[in-house]
Amino acid sequence: MSRGTAMIGAVRIATFNVQHGLGPDGRVDNDRLAGAVAALDADVVGLQEVDQGQARSGGADQAALCAEAMGAVDHRFRPALAGPFRYPGVRRRARRKERAGAPGYGIALLSRYPVLSWHTVLLPPATPWVWGRVQLGTDEPRVALAARVDAPSGPVTVVCTHLSVYRFSAVSRAAGLARRAVGYRRGTPGERQAEHQVDYLRRRLVGLPRPLVLLGDFNLRGSLPADRTGWRPLAAGDTFPRDDPRFQIDHVLLDDDGPDRLGPVVGRAVDTGVSDHRALVVDLGFAG
Repeated sequence: MSRGTAMIGAVRIATFNVQHGLGPDGRVDNDRLAGAVAALDADVVGLQEVDQGQARSGGADQAALCAEAMGAVDHRFRPALAGPFRYPGVRRRARRKERAGAPGYGIALLSRYPVLSWHTVLLPPATPWVWGRVQLGTDEPRVALAARVDAPSGPVTVVCTHLSVYRFSAVSRAAGLARRAVGYRRGTPGERQAEHQVDYLRRRLVGLPRPLVLLGDFNLRGSLPADRTGWRPLAAGDTFPRDDPRFQIDHVLLDDDGPDRLGPVVGRAVDTGVSDHRALVVDLGFAG
């Protein structure tokens, strides 16, 4: 992919839900996945639905393979689920710190520039996990991973996340009380847990340095993430499903409370031929 016209202090950022490298042929090919990520030619990439040590993807460390392919100098995998993904009761909600290299499923950030610091945010689930292991509802654990990237234009905070697909349903008053007693969260029928998680993230990210780019698979359509955060959307384009995209659920948002240094912004959805999502790629130009 050509960068086209050079921009002063330009940084290319991408987000890509990789669906553990599953291709349209129904096979997981880790080399194909790594090549697809490298072809984005991005300086910083946020990945979702990443496997580490899972049987379905050959036990590979997919984040490390993709990082090597794109020439990243730093990367980090952050599991949302720990343990073998296919075995309920064995897999569990990931803790804030997990053993390096242990089996997991989650998100990753890859950077061609040095990372000055890392930060993790555990997001609230809609349904409880008793002792972190017994899943009472259908909502999966979710996390966000932030990196302070030492880009040529100056440090930029990049936050990768993958938000919930859970939608609240109507229940009787008695059922609602019983659910809340065991840890279910309250929600309006039809409302998505991802909306609560966006609000939660906006509050939790207040203390991180700006400029800040929040990217990932939000499982929220259109302008909703930008409307709820008040942050600037950097790319518009349908991203799902990959082969016939009809709506945008992957987003890149910018919050910058300092001087407006942002120059030209070019964003687009890219069909990599892998996964059920298209990648979203943004070229950011910074003045001076």
